[in-house]
Amino acid sequence: MSDKPNPKSYPRGPKVYQIKINGYLGSQWSDWFDGLTITPDEEGNTLLTGPVIDDAALYGLLKKVRDLGMPLISFNQLDSGQDDADIGKENETSPHSE
Repeated sequence: MSDKPNPKSYPRGPKVYQIKINGYLGSQWSDWFDGLTITPDEEGNTLLTGPVIDDAALYGLLKKVRDLGMPLISFNQLDSGQDDADIGKENETSPHSE
């Protein structure tokens, strides 16, 4: 049985999120982060990107980031039409006010 969300079970489909954390995680962490794509950026951060079935699953992912002790930089919900070039350029929600 697959742990991947089934889009047919969710009429609107799961929401796609991107979580940005400070530090580097290798691709071997993808399973632990429920199959999210793990991408290092040029600033030494890691982007976790992929579908999240509901708010409870999102909170679970954020808890895993916390448990690793890696600072959360931002997370945002991506538009379904947003491509990889646009990721991280808009709609960021930061946990810290500046």
